[in-house]
Amino acid sequence: MMKPTVFPRATPAALAQQSPEQNLRMQIPSGPTGVYRWAQFDDYMQLPRRSFLWQAPLSLSLQARCTAAELSGTWGFGFWNDPFNANLGIGGTARRLPALPNAAWFFYAAPPNHLAFHDAIPAQGFLASTFYSPQLPPPILALTLPFTPLLALPPAARILRKAVAMLVKQAASNIQTDVTVWHEFHVDCLPDRARFFMDQQIILDTPITPHGRLGLVLWIDNQFAAFPPDGRLRFGTLSTPHETTLEVKNLSITKY
Repeated sequence: MMKPTVFPRATPAALAQQSPEQNLRMQIPSGPTGVYRWAQFDDYMQLPRRSFLWQAPLSLSLQARCTAAELSGTWGFGFWNDPFNANLGIGGTARRLPALPNAAWFFYAAPPNHLAFHDAIPAQGFLASTFYSPQLPPPILALTLPFTPLLALPPAARILRKAVAMLVKQAASNIQTDVTVWHEFHVDCLPDRARFFMDQQIILDTPITPHGRLGLVLWIDNQFAAFPPDGRLRFGTLSTPHETTLEVKNLSITKY
């Protein structure tokens, strides 16, 4: 078991603070739509994807709470491969070509977020979620970028969504709990399956598990991204009625 080293990132007026006891506090202020508010800790922002620190088999354990039961945006924690190189214009970050998603995380997504490519997979609320994708060479994926304007056409976007669903496997389970009180969270990320626990109770057990190199991320923001079955791709920011804080303590990773 080890205490991972993570680095703070935040937009103006947001906070990402680490106490001497290594407790993490991520806070975004209230504000209107049209302004991105984000606070994050991670260990990968300046690394090329091939140098990300984590790979199955391993596990993540922590305790967390959020001050808002329903946030306008997203928050969560876990492992992913930062497939879209979401550096948000931050200087000093590594430039990476796009990749298909691989992730295992606890993820809160408020409406209108909808990031499930499979219609039967829950896409909103508090989720335990995994993505598995084949590791196609990034230059091949980069060749598809000139066709992204077609996503503005719902018929073409629906076809693309079905094509993505053939490549990207997903599993997710809704979690019904009061997120404003402390809970224990644990993820086993194994080569052949992923298991999610909250307060020692299993939430999701699935053979769909990420592979390849992964980064550790813990965040809160007011962003939304939606690619629902109707093919209407949307993304942007949401108003934040109240200052909202995500707190994390006793963060540890075990490599097997």
